[in-house]
Amino acid sequence: MDKTAICDASTIILVRDRQDNPSVLMGQRGAKAAFMPNKFVFPGGAMDVADLDVPLAYGMPAPCDLRLVEDTTRDLRIGLVAAAVRELWEETGLILGEHGTWPTPAPADWQSFADAGYLPSGRNLQFVFRAITPPGRPRRFDARFFLADAAHIQNDLNDFARASDELSHLQWIPLSQARSFDLPFITEVVLAEVASNIANDQPPASVPFFRNDDEESLFLRLRGHSHTD
Repeated sequence: MDKTAICDASTIILVRDRQDNPSVLMGQRGAKAAFMPNKFVFPGGAMDVADLDVPLAYGMPAPCDLRLVEDTTRDLRIGLVAAAVRELWEETGLILGEHGTWPTPAPADWQSFADAGYLPSGRNLQFVFRAITPPGRPRRFDARFFLADAAHIQNDLNDFARASDELSHLQWIPLSQARSFDLPFITEVVLAEVASNIANDQPPASVPFFRNDDEESLFLRLRGHSHTD
């Protein structure tokens, strides 16, 4: 991996009991991790090239899908949605998808998901935040944050037996207590944004975008205008 490159990435914020006592699923990164060691984070990671060709049962509804291609040079909608679902599966063992058979053999990283009898789906995701890691960090990501209601998960919300070891101490943390954990700065910002809109199950009016380029840092709002408009 080119450590100076900005990698496209997806992060998924899974929220439980959204209307009553909301909690979010988080885990702790390892002490030896190159990126954000020891921090509590949401499941997520870099988009793989293979994610771009993954068959989705459903894509994301508007306006979220349009916001994903705003201020971009490539249409990565399929890959970003697929990466969010894959990272959730790999790091927690939870399935966000629809029953279905893959039309072609699944890539290696997707084989266990396909074997479980599901196709990934984006129809229950909301695009809620985007941020580029500032220069000078050991890894840089152009991360898209997706919110999903845990009611759409296909298996047991408390069963993490199939999770990888990338995140430890996986747990449902009450939203009101999450900021008391050791969090990256950007995670604190995202949590504040989520908390302000948690009762609304519709996409936000606009999506915050922290665009930390090498030349300048900008705070923008994505409203659903593609780069071709």
